[in-house]
Amino acid sequence: MADDQPKFEKLALACSQGDRSQRAAKELGERYDFVPEGEADAIIALGGDGTMLDTLHKMLDGGNVLPVFGLNLGTVGFLMNRYHGASGLTQRLAQAKPMSVLPLRMDVTTQMGETHTFCAINEVSLLRETRQTAKVEISVNGRVRIPELAGDGVLLSTPVGSTAYNLSANGPILPLDSHMLALTPISPFRPRRWRGAILPDRSKVRFRVNEPAKRPVAAVADSKEVRDVAEVHIEVARDMEMTLLFDPHQALDERIVAEQFMT
Repeated sequence: MADDQPKFEKLALACSQGDRSQRAAKELGERYDFVPEGEADAIIALGGDGTMLDTLHKMLDGGNVLPVFGLNLGTVGFLMNRYHGASGLTQRLAQAKPMSVLPLRMDVTTQMGETHTFCAINEVSLLRETRQTAKVEISVNGRVRIPELAGDGVLLSTPVGSTAYNLSANGPILPLDSHMLALTPISPFRPRRWRGAILPDRSKVRFRVNEPAKRPVAAVADSKEVRDVAEVHIEVARDMEMTLLFDPHQALDERIVAEQFMT
């Protein structure tokens, strides 16, 4: 393919309901011919990081995973590119830098014996449902590492998600090519000095809830919640690799490095 030819000829459009996103969708629709996602080579996502996550999750649920080029018309836009207007989109796509993202797969068993499976692009978190402190046993690769973590909960984050909830919980920022996961406690009470761990992304993590009747816990994969859980198994879903597209000077790996120098 020649360098001056676009990499993606058929584009679909995903858009949030925000006023700015709707105006941008109208501008782009007047200039480009968008197709349904089932016919597309890539998706243009208009909105913020929430729109990007929603777009990725819909593709995971539908089994048709396409590259996504996000345009920020939201608040933070960490996973997005800047919106410069309707012109030049095909040229930007031709020069875009692909970034591979591997989600987590969460397999949950509830106190009633029900089972659920969801994927998380950012993180899987366990959170107390009531005022009672959560108590969670943590195992890594079949070995119990923390017999009982008492606190508000615990999360396991991907590198993409390491600058989101994980960072707010004082977890480490992970470079995208680190092949690591961040295991981070949320407001821990005991063990008081444990601040979490960095694990190879081939690790298999299990959370088991202690005293579940008195201390109910919910499991959340990004925005998908399961309440009253008994046990949660998490590992990287290597069969669900996704691709985000970035302008060369706004690549996600550079943003993650830059985030560590923010004051």
